[in-house]
Amino acid sequence: MTLEIAERWFETRRIDDDITLLWEPHVVPLMRCNIWHVRGRDRHLLVDTGMGIQSLKDATRHLIDKPVTAVATHVHADHIGGHHEFDDCLAHRLEAPGLRQPSRSYTLIGEDFDPMDLASMKLRVPGYDIGGPLLTALPHAGYDTKTFRLRPAKVTREVEEGDRVDLGDRSFEVLHLPGHSPGGIGLFEESTGILFSGDALYDGPLLDELPHSSHADYVRTMRRLRELPVRAVHAGHEPSFDRARLIELVDEYLAHRVG
Repeated sequence: MTLEIAERWFETRRIDDDITLLWEPHVVPLMRCNIWHVRGRDRHLLVDTGMGIQSLKDATRHLIDKPVTAVATHVHADHIGGHHEFDDCLAHRLEAPGLRQPSRSYTLIGEDFDPMDLASMKLRVPGYDIGGPLLTALPHAGYDTKTFRLRPAKVTREVEEGDRVDLGDRSFEVLHLPGHSPGGIGLFEESTGILFSGDALYDGPLLDELPHSSHADYVRTMRRLRELPVRAVHAGHEPSFDRARLIELVDEYLAHRVG
């Protein structure tokens, strides 16, 4: 298959004065992660870093003028590809080993992963196309998809439930939200009601049948999110949504899994 060359690899959208969304439009929807940049007084925050096809550090130079903390909401491949570019990386203790040394058991892709055939992931993913290539275009002429690898990142802090990520004028509480992944986390800012939910909740087919997923944990996570005073959810995939949509999504999931 011959792929075209992309004019640019990342797209960006300003959400407000401090929050910017970045994404990789030429990565297929299953693996197209939302990358969130938050500007703080003392530090910048990156929530997840995409596939790592091209440099996220280069793509965010116009946004960043202070030290950066890169948080991994979990360590599936589509969320950690760019973490190796940053000196300060946070992950839950259950996910941190997979950030330090990526492997299939944590990231869902192994050494035999073929970017031109997603079936090499050997997963059943209801609601998404799991065949065909990872990319719909190449980042530059001469790019060889066979050279794609997840690169190890330095984990400077293993976080737990209740820890905080402080940007100086903004502070986010770490929420342990297992189900999709054992050490999945969200970041909640109580003063604004903003939740960065990772893949615990997004407005699309939720994946709870992965090798390390847990239906029981997911049900508990959903019930917790329903009671949280959230005003806006910025998720790991798909568009952002408000509290009313959060409740709809949670209730749909609980009706499906609990009845």
